[in-house]
Amino acid sequence: MANEKPLVLDVDGTFLKTDMLFECFWAGLGKAPFQTLQACLQNFGDRARLKQELAQIAGLRTELLPVNAEVNDLAKVAASHGCDIILASASDEQLVRKLAEEHEFSAEVIASDGVTNMKGAAKADALVTRYGEKGFHYAGNEAADIPIWEKADGAIVVGQPKIAETLQQAGHNVTEVENSVSLKDIYRTMRPHQWVKNILMVLPLIAAHQFDLQSWLLVLLGMVAFSAAASSIYLVNDLLDLEADRLHVKKCKRPFAAGLVPIKYGMLGFVVLAGIALGVGAALGPAFLGVILLYVALSLAYSMRLKRMRWIDIAVLATLYTLRVVAGAAATGVEASGYMLLFILPIFLTLGCVKRLTELTLATGDERLPGRGYGRKDRSDLINVGSLGIVGALLLFFFYSISDHALSLYPIQWLLWLALVPIAIWLIRMLVLGYQGKQDYDPIVFALTDKIGLGILFFTLSLMFYAAGLWQRWFQVWAG
Repeated sequence: MANEKPLVLDVDGTFLKTDMLFECFWAGLGKAPFQTLQACLQNFGDRARLKQELAQIAGLRTELLPVNAEVNDLAKVAASHGCDIILASASDEQLVRKLAEEHEFSAEVIASDGVTNMKGAAKADALVTRYGEKGFHYAGNEAADIPIWEKADGAIVVGQPKIAETLQQAGHNVTEVENSVSLKDIYRTMRPHQWVKNILMVLPLIAAHQFDLQSWLLVLLGMVAFSAAASSIYLVNDLLDLEADRLHVKKCKRPFAAGLVPIKYGMLGFVVLAGIALGVGAALGPAFLGVILLYVALSLAYSMRLKRMRWIDIAVLATLYTLRVVAGAAATGVEASGYMLLFILPIFLTLGCVKRLTELTLATGDERLPGRGYGRKDRSDLINVGSLGIVGALLLFFFYSISDHALSLYPIQWLLWLALVPIAIWLIRMLVLGYQGKQDYDPIVFALTDKIGLGILFFTLSLMFYAAGLWQRWFQVWAG
């Protein structure tokens, strides 16, 4: 590039490791969902106008967008040789200008203006008109850029080895830049470590002392459906939370936020996973399908709006945890005891407070959490609400222990009262660890990997099994 011809950089997928149209759509969906959807419906056939309207709705923070480091390094080398660095993009002009200013590139940009969609042949014509044929170098990343590379003096091809080879065979000067998407990162977007939370679906079977193989196979199938449903929502949540995640000390490394996986992959993944969840849900019966639909609808509402509302977000989290228990009952046909649901709901309210306490303790500043309604000054209130949840759970468990239903299942009543002690220890310990920031960001995932906590839970379960006479019956079956 010593000939000082300008280096023209495509933006989406080339200079940036993301696409600003999709970024604007998801940012707009989080801030003004109805206005965003209206803009998409009204301008679906007019891409230039659609991009302009979504850019105005989204208020995208372009300085947070992930940059392709290798392309950026090539731009710096070109600039050191006296080349102008020009951004040319099909994205909206106002965003491209902001990006050029933030990275100290040339103020002259070529971009969509609400009338012309600056892509493919339209971009090639604009560049030839401005710089002449062979009067510029061009970096791009898709087949739509071929007409531009054919008019350029040098071609930088990002993540398209076959196109690079074709251009080389045609006699073009080509520089290749790798930009592959790893299966590991795609897998991470589904947050498979969160699937462990679906173990909550076995609670109705344990509470009903039902241990036959068929019921456990049905609940296992239900776990598959709920895992797919949960992962589909995690994809949507991450796409709605792109800006907040990029401002977070740890979440900035999530695949979509870091630009490791394209946003369109997440959109496709949502459709596929939701389809799996609904298909398996339908196979398990209308009751289970109804729970899945309610879970997906409430989760979407949580991702789009409710998680930003103080206290309501914790109540919704508790409800989502509880729905897993209800789903376990629906999958197997086991009746979910009203006492059990009343007992676990305040526990999940406490765990929702633990989740927020952990986030606040691990935060680097005193300002409100990005995309949330809490700041560090709220920790005392969260402790109080969490403590009320503990007291409520213990009281409900005690009232259950003296009910006719409990006496029919647990003849040794005093062991149920003894079980209150480890339950209280476990809940208080979770609350304290959250306040100290010694947990994962999800308390259920932490609880299922915490050896001390698991020991306490297994001790509690052993007391309840002994109170029910299950240990004695199992021993007699084994001995006989």
